Amino acid sequence: MQKGGSALTDAELLAILIGSGTRDESAVQLAQRILHSVKNNLNALGKLSVKELTSGFKGIGEAKAVTISAALELGRRRAGCEPIRQECVRYSKDAYAIFSPLLADLSHEELWIAMTNRAAGVIGKVKISQGGASEVAADIRLILKAAVQSLASGIILCHNHPSGNLYPSPQDDALTLRVQNAAKLVGITLSDHLILAGNTYYSYADNGKLC
Repeated sequence: MQKGGSALTDAELLAILIGSGTRDESAVQLAQRILHSVKNNLNALGKLSVKELTSGFKGIGEAKAVTISAALELGRRRAGCEPIRQECVRYSKDAYAIFSPLLADLSHEELWIAMTNRAAGVIGKVKISQGGASEVAADIRLILKAAVQSLASGIILCHNHPSGNLYPSPQDDALTLRVQNAAKLVGITLSDHLILAGNTYYSYADNGKLC
C-alpha cells in the first residue's frame, strides 16, 4: 500500500494472490517455488491449468489455483486492450467540449476546474462549488488543494451563467485574477477560464484577459 505494486517482485505479487502458505513455507516461498518451476516466466505460468497447479504444488488448492489463473487471464486481456485516450486541452473549444456536458443545461451556477499535465492532458475534473441562479462562491484553497494533490501543471476554470449572459461580471474577473495569482505561487498556470451560456462560451484566454 505504501509503495505500490510496481515495487514488488513477481513472487511477492503472486504471494498476495495465494494469501497464505503452508506449515513448511510462507506464501512468498511457495510463490517462488511455483515461479521457479516455470523458469520465472509469467507466460508459462499462465499456461498451467488449475489441475496442474493443484496437483503440482502443496498448499495450492482449487480456490488458490483459480485465483492465479483468473489474475493471469486479466493480465492477458489488459495487454490486448486499447490504451486509454487522455483528453487533451490545447484550445478553448477543447475545454468547452469537456465542460459543456456537465454545465450547459443547469438552472444554477456551478464552478468546476480541470487539472492538466505539462502535455495539456486532462488528469482530473472537480466541482469546486455550487450556487444559485446568479452567482457561485469560490474557495481558492479548494481549487489549489485539488490542483496540488493531482500534481497538476495547469488548471482551467469553468462556470456557467444560467441567465444566458455570455460576458464575465466584475466578480468573475476578480475570481480569475485571484486564482491566477494564487496558482503562480505554487508553480501552476491558470490556462483559461470559461463561462458557459447556453450553447456558447466565453474564454478569458481567447479574449486576452490572462496575463
